[in-house]
Amino acid sequence: MKPRQIKEGIFWMGSLDWDRRLFDALIPLPDGTTYNAYLVQGQDKTVLFDTVDIPLVSEILDQLQNVERIDYVVSHHAEPDHSGGVPAILEKYTEAKAICTEKCKAMLMDRFEIPEDRFQTVADGETLDLGGRTLEFLHMPWVHWPETMVTFMKEDGILFSCDLFGSHIASTDLFVRDKARVYEAAKRYYAEIMMPFAKLIAKHLERLAPYDIRLIAPSHGSLYDEPAFILDAYREWASGKPHNLVVIPYVSMHGSTRMMVDFLTDELVRRDVNVMRFDLSEVDIGKLAMALVDAATVIIATPTVLTGPHPKALYAAALANLIRPKARYASIIGSYGWGTKVVEQVAAALPNLKVEILPPVLGKGIPKTEEKKALSEMADQIAERHQEL
Repeated sequence: MKPRQIKEGIFWMGSLDWDRRLFDALIPLPDGTTYNAYLVQGQDKTVLFDTVDIPLVSEILDQLQNVERIDYVVSHHAEPDHSGGVPAILEKYTEAKAICTEKCKAMLMDRFEIPEDRFQTVADGETLDLGGRTLEFLHMPWVHWPETMVTFMKEDGILFSCDLFGSHIASTDLFVRDKARVYEAAKRYYAEIMMPFAKLIAKHLERLAPYDIRLIAPSHGSLYDEPAFILDAYREWASGKPHNLVVIPYVSMHGSTRMMVDFLTDELVRRDVNVMRFDLSEVDIGKLAMALVDAATVIIATPTVLTGPHPKALYAAALANLIRPKARYASIIGSYGWGTKVVEQVAAALPNLKVEILPPVLGKGIPKTEEKKALSEMADQIAERHQEL
């Protein structure tokens, strides 16, 4: 794709990766993704913000064919989907310097063996005058790696945010136009990548509040020409209270655990508690992660396999433990045949969740009167606690 003008002297460059369906060998990409780079021309200096993933470097080099000089390439984040083209840019523009944080410099040297004299590291809050355009570099560690930063361009009110506010979506919309589609993609992105760092992100949002941000240019997805749309969403996701929602990831081998899930779902709905269920035998982990953004309670439902939880239930527990949702309550339900250590093993997989563990409900075979009574009591406890949200 050809460069696209955002405004005078500012251009989108990069790649639309329409067909990519998995990121980091882990994250589903149902809508593909984009790798955004931005060329900014000042009166005196020209800067390129970020690049593209390694397999697509030839595309950004084609886009730069008519650009005679680049003085700086800003690497906000060392992950190769953004930094993959840095070595090629430095080779093409032999006088250019790579601008980044000190930690990012070390990572880029480790990954690409870039000579140290090609770097110019910047302190938090340091500025750079391009001639009529001033860049301010803001260190924002753990969005979502420790070396990351963003750049604010004061005169134009543009925040070059790299992964912050990104969305994995391949779209020809330069600016956000289909808000419903982008909201879902951005929430999926937040859930899978940013949620483990919610407290830090909330602090970064506070830091950005005084800035006159009129446009957000992320490194994945369309640009936000109405910044409040994504800023408000992030404030809710990172700092808001959990919703009146129970998320139930479940797997059932012979139907008994599924019966327990069905019964508990009905009991919760009768008490005006919202429920989202995910069959772990065929789950989109992005959908599960999105639900966990809002959940107040997580119930993991699993049969017993050789005295322990089903491996897919352990996977769901590990996922929840990694992304650290703001849930306040959790429990375990399931069935077994002759013996079980499900509770101990699932609970051990959730050390990062700061939750109250409600009494688990396990039963032999199909749920009988005793298990149904216990599930009803669990629903009572959840409904009562959700009223306090």
